[in-house]
Amino acid sequence: MILWNKFLLISICTVFFLDSISAQNELVHASPSKLGMDETYIFQKVDSIMAFSIQNQAFPGAQVLVAKNDTVVFHKTYGYHTYDSVQVVAPNDIYDLASVTKITGPLPAIMKLVDEGKLDLDKPFSNYWKPWSNRKNKKDLSIRQILSHQAGLIPYIVFLQKVVKKGKLKKRFLRPQSSKKFQIQVYEGLYLNNRFEQKMDRIINRSKVSDEKKYRYSGLSFLIYPQLIEQLTHTDYETYLKQNFYDPLGCKTLGFNPSNRSFPNKIVPTENDTLFRKTLVKGWVHDENASLKGGVSGNAGLFGTAEDLAKIMLFYKNYGAIGNRQLISKEVVKEFTTIQYPENNNRRGLGFDKPLIGNDTLVLKEAYPSPMASKSSFGHSGFTGTFVWADPENDMVFIFLSNRVYPSRSHRELYNLNIRTALQHIFYQAQSSSSK
Repeated sequence: MILWNKFLLISICTVFFLDSISAQNELVHASPSKLGMDETYIFQKVDSIMAFSIQNQAFPGAQVLVAKNDTVVFHKTYGYHTYDSVQVVAPNDIYDLASVTKITGPLPAIMKLVDEGKLDLDKPFSNYWKPWSNRKNKKDLSIRQILSHQAGLIPYIVFLQKVVKKGKLKKRFLRPQSSKKFQIQVYEGLYLNNRFEQKMDRIINRSKVSDEKKYRYSGLSFLIYPQLIEQLTHTDYETYLKQNFYDPLGCKTLGFNPSNRSFPNKIVPTENDTLFRKTLVKGWVHDENASLKGGVSGNAGLFGTAEDLAKIMLFYKNYGAIGNRQLISKEVVKEFTTIQYPENNNRRGLGFDKPLIGNDTLVLKEAYPSPMASKSSFGHSGFTGTFVWADPENDMVFIFLSNRVYPSRSHRELYNLNIRTALQHIFYQAQSSSSK
């Protein structure tokens, strides 16, 4: 009876603790003018760019969220989920985050492991991932080199080519029904051979590495990180992220495979897939490699709302702090968000993207991101049309969510028109113009 009462007390305290943390992390909202920004300028400019973008089919719909001084000063939606103009975009819609997964999935876990001394950035990755210890071209690559895209790894491997031939699915890898040997669901009515993940690992382990160590973006290692995190923490990857980051930050929707999680929120569709799933992809990850991981990966696969992304980017902007708690040490977050190899013209931090070197001297149409973003700022973009950025120096977070790959990834006006940079720039200008 004493043990039961003790267990009950611990359970109640745990629930109260989590509720308290969550309550602390409900976002505060205010008008831009309350934070000293030119409100009229912001609404006129953003509305104009978004109308122009939708008219030119950069995306059927999108939303923009901006936080200043830890306060949301702008969150507005535009357009529809698709060009048939049926489902209007709503503020709590859930989006496929694509490569934004890299900095919101495995990266916080890796930072925590570095903070705890379980990973050393300057030791070979092969010290922790044993399959690379006997690969001559990989055994000496440091974690720092790999995370900053300085290791010479190939950018991407199209694993879809291993399961599809001439537009048809290979039955030895994919079946329409689950069975003992086919338990990994990759889409509705589509199940993968349990052994395919081992095949993916073997191909990655045997992949080529360039002898020339210069900036070369690669998402390859992010396919491995979930397994590494589980190995070092003795905890399931999804569970580890939820317990250590998403729950404490109050992120209610951030996670994998949202179609299995019974959210009341609408999920925004991505591409009309003519190669693999033969339908409009909705609620399942767009990225084929992440799909072949059962939707749970480190390169892509996370879904979430703009507000949940704002919470995690504010956490980064505040260098690992949440209220008066430090989930990751300030020193570690600063290290990860600092350019690692500027002498090689490599702008990247550790996992994080950074402004172009010399970005503050560029005109807007050539800059990435806004030329007014500080050198300490950082973030990441995603293939589906997502973009997140935090600027500690200017105390600003910028979130842009869209499904630019609808109905096809051939739609590239989002890039051609440099829309995300132009939108972000408005908020810097609004900040500086109001202070004049």
